[in-house]
Amino acid sequence: MQTQVKPFSTPPTDGHHPIPLHVAIIMDGNGRWASQRNLPRLEGHRAGTENVRRVVQAFARWGVRYLTLYAFSTENWSRPKEEVQGLLDLLEATIQREGKALHKEKVRIRHLGRLDRLPPSLQQAIHEVLALTRHNEGLTLSVALDYGGRDEIVSAVRRILQDGIPPERVDEVLFARYLYTADLPDPDLIIRTAAEQRLSNFLLWQSAYSEFYFTPTYWPDFNEEEVERALTAFAQRQRRYGGLPTAPNGAPHP
Repeated sequence: MQTQVKPFSTPPTDGHHPIPLHVAIIMDGNGRWASQRNLPRLEGHRAGTENVRRVVQAFARWGVRYLTLYAFSTENWSRPKEEVQGLLDLLEATIQREGKALHKEKVRIRHLGRLDRLPPSLQQAIHEVLALTRHNEGLTLSVALDYGGRDEIVSAVRRILQDGIPPERVDEVLFARYLYTADLPDPDLIIRTAAEQRLSNFLLWQSAYSEFYFTPTYWPDFNEEEVERALTAFAQRQRRYGGLPTAPNGAPHP
């Protein structure tokens, strides 16, 4: 259900409307967007990739510093072979095209997930765009590609064991260093498009205290106005992190 909120007219600068540091998006609805237009599913995915730069630019204008996009999950391999191959080819072309454009806008690109199961040409494209943008100081765009939250946690446990770290040294801080997101802040806001209301194995560890925003809008139609609606809804939340809400004087409410 989409939250009804009063939108901002311009990006707030008064300090009373918090902007999330890190936004993560489950980009859903490409196939349904295509079906509504009697198009092949791959055309929906193509429209979704063409929307990435517009959304990155919109969040950057609002001052968001980290944006993470869920592009291909560990479960997506179970889709029909033709669709998987078409999607991987499309992702490779998108990385090559958009990577250069985003580099000009000082965007730093990161990859979250496994590389070993991806086609060699796609691996090469990822390595090249990571190297190209690694020193950029603008928005950090992380692309979760062949990513799964459970797989990430299991991988972290295995590497901790391989490093011979004794159990008494393992705490939340150390564990987080073994995740793909080791140098990223946890997401403040997770957005899912296309009306579904679940995480689908996305950032399971990192989302412990994230705010969630669900919209019926399909990903190819998620535009600047939708970005504003999501950020406005976030600004109206009160984040407690397990504590009590605070009164205007800073003291906790009884």
